[in-house]
Amino acid sequence: MHVPLWVWLATAAGIVALLALSYFTHIRKAHEPSLKEAGAWTAFFVSLSILFGLGLTAVWGRDHGIEYFAGYITEYSLSIDNLFVFVIIMSSFAVPRAYQQKVLLIGIVIALVLRTIFILIGAAAIAHFSWVFYLFGLFLILTAAKLAFEKHDDDDEAYQPNVLVRAAQKVLPFAAEYDGANMTTVVGGKRYFTPMMMVMIAIGMTDILFALDSIPAIYGLTNEPYIVFTTNAFALLGLVELYFLIGGLLKRLVYLSFGLALVLGFIGIKLIIEAMHGNSLPFLNGGEPIHIIPAIPTWLSLVIILSILAITTVASLFKSRRDANRSAEA
Repeated sequence: MHVPLWVWLATAAGIVALLALSYFTHIRKAHEPSLKEAGAWTAFFVSLSILFGLGLTAVWGRDHGIEYFAGYITEYSLSIDNLFVFVIIMSSFAVPRAYQQKVLLIGIVIALVLRTIFILIGAAAIAHFSWVFYLFGLFLILTAAKLAFEKHDDDDEAYQPNVLVRAAQKVLPFAAEYDGANMTTVVGGKRYFTPMMMVMIAIGMTDILFALDSIPAIYGLTNEPYIVFTTNAFALLGLVELYFLIGGLLKRLVYLSFGLALVLGFIGIKLIIEAMHGNSLPFLNGGEPIHIIPAIPTWLSLVIILSILAITTVASLFKSRRDANRSAEA
């Protein structure tokens, strides 16, 4: 579908307005939100995302609507899994709870910018090179294999800074303590970066890794850059509030990574099938399309993704409850 420029600009302006709404209504004032506050804002953003999807369906048809909802559910689930890493980063750098909202909001802005860049690059690559789907598919399958054996345990897992973070720690002058949510502070007449700057660098680098997973995944469900952008944007909106709402629940979602691995693996296979149908590589079937396996319709993808996530969530909560009961009995 062709999306006029004014629609893109209006959508971007709306996303910026929603981020500003979050900041000026409850994030600007340093505090740890209550469950009631976090739940209300999470429900607001989820409802808004659903309304947007219904509007998109009414304007551009059922097929594009299904693509949006399949993409939104996938991206939102990946965002929940990303919260595990945010928890580890916040804990490792001992970020005060009152200032974590601002850190997460800045991280969301960074993620939106990075994902927009990756979306444009991905759209350009797909438009010129159909074989890119092969690369996306293989990458998602490898990511799924890694994620299936990955465990999230706050007691055992610690944040491991990457090369850029370690270089920043060595090169930049850092103060030993936080100064509110400020990135810099003055100590003894000299200007220093606070640990908050290091947290921002760590989250920014993590956002790049998240984008590498999420963008190929959404392109496995839709080829429309506008849907790719909006599903990513709405999946990130409200992530700050969701962080405080389900912070304790994250430990109970013990099978979430495995469920997401199945989702990414499924989308990876779907991408490879689509690449085969549009094959142009001369060393595969003489450059002719390969129709060994039928294409997987988006509506079926939506059903499969919802089923996987529902089963893994229920199984996670059941196991956590059973383990808790066994601990109590012991």
